[in-house]
Amino acid sequence: MRDLGVNNYYKGRGREYHVLRILRKEGWRCSRSAASHGPVDIFAGKDGEILLIQVKSGGKKISDEDEMELRSWAKAFNGKAEVWYFQKGHGIERKRIV
Repeated sequence: MRDLGVNNYYKGRGREYHVLRILRKEGWRCSRSAASHGPVDIFAGKDGEILLIQVKSGGKKISDEDEMELRSWAKAFNGKAEVWYFQKGHGIERKRIV
């Protein structure tokens, strides 16, 4: 029997690394919050701008509580926040929160 928690962890981690590659190609300095259970999966900075990202898979949407927490983090860092949705067959949708 497969451990779905472990498989989901690896799938999520892979998507976070994919986001890091995209951001680095765009000139961002960035890092992931390893094994994060918080609102911010990726921290990025470029030209004095700060970007905090939550990565979601498939049909999962960010909860209202997590969105409020992500907004709070963005405010604390005077930055912007986005949720990146990986959608099967449709690529990545970037949704700006703040």
